[in-house]
Amino acid sequence: MSLGVGIFLIAAGAIVTYALNFQLSWIDLDTAGYILMAAGLVIVIIGIALIVRRRHSVVETRSSVDPVEDRRYTATDRRDDMTP
Repeated sequence: MSLGVGIFLIAAGAIVTYALNFQLSWIDLDTAGYILMAAGLVIVIIGIALIVRRRHSVVETRSSVDPVEDRRYTATDRRDDMTP
């Protein structure tokens, strides 16, 4: 969700900064657009950091030999840790 909000803020800030050609006496639209784009960029970076931190996988492979049948067995376990 944070990625979508961040991209929306970047797009809204770009529209306010570059596409609107009128002046308001009480606000500078260029500055407001740059602030929106910066806030969107910060939200996207935080969102990516949270996604990377949340998804952590551990893969463990074990091999063993059955002494009776003389066969090699390989077992692979995957554990997805969801860290808070």
